[in-house]
Amino acid sequence: MKTKLISLFAAAVICLGADCAMAAHVGLSSATSADATVYAKAVSVTPEEAEHGPSQKPVEIARMFGFPITNSMVFSWIVAVGLIVFAQVATRQMKPVPDGAQNFWEWLVEGLYMFLEDIIGSHLVERTFWFFASVFIFILTANWLGLIPGVGTIGWGHQSAHGFRIDQPVFRGANADVNLTLAMALIFFACWLIWALQEDGPVGFLKELFAPKGETDGLMKVVMVIVFFASGCLEIVSILFRPISLSFRLYGNVFAGENMLDAMSTMVPRLGWLLPIPFYFMELLVGVVQALVFMLLTAVFTLLICQRDEEPTAAQS
Repeated sequence: MKTKLISLFAAAVICLGADCAMAAHVGLSSATSADATVYAKAVSVTPEEAEHGPSQKPVEIARMFGFPITNSMVFSWIVAVGLIVFAQVATRQMKPVPDGAQNFWEWLVEGLYMFLEDIIGSHLVERTFWFFASVFIFILTANWLGLIPGVGTIGWGHQSAHGFRIDQPVFRGANADVNLTLAMALIFFACWLIWALQEDGPVGFLKELFAPKGETDGLMKVVMVIVFFASGCLEIVSILFRPISLSFRLYGNVFAGENMLDAMSTMVPRLGWLLPIPFYFMELLVGVVQALVFMLLTAVFTLLICQRDEEPTAAQS
């Protein structure tokens, strides 16, 4: 059990790896952002004419050794460190009869393990559980902590006709930044490729994509070879688009939630503290659903390429 708990420390690896991809994206786009700033000044865009609501791009709040630090990166680091500290505290003194933090942590990990085992099978879950559980817990924690008052609402801004607007928040929801969601999807794509080659081998991997299924002979066999080869080519295109669909699905839902809460808080200034409350409860549900969807899709994608005929699972039915 302790091995399963310690494996969740990989959340830090996922977070740090995602930040590297995120920083690379920000670094490549820094020159473009500077040019855009000069252009904005040239055309004299006023704050009132600017886009309302949270910005789609993260705000660079610092630069260390030429490495850009954005508000979403800082928030993702806080989430990762918080998970590591909590897991260390919960597993520091393991008891035969767990209580407190250890009881909660074991309940969460055991629940996820059994849930995934029913979907992808016992063999595959032993190899991949560290990733699926870590990414679920990280996404869920980041989504819920992003709803804390102050995230996205404390920072620097300006006075407008609609009240004081925050232009540069100190913190921003981690999954409301497409760089982080894309990085997590790319990390999964790399893991998916490694798991597929380990389970099937290079030849088996190609057979899984292009080889015809079923027993045929004669002219029908030639037709089936052509059909399954064309189907394999389409499958490769689908596989290459999976990181994009995974990242934009998570980013779009979280960013849309931020915009909805911002719109509700500014729609009626005197009721800005009351109107968003019902939507906060909805966003709590959305946070769970999106974490579950990301984990389930990645798990099913892995099962489809690594499944064993002798071990039927719930996902096959």
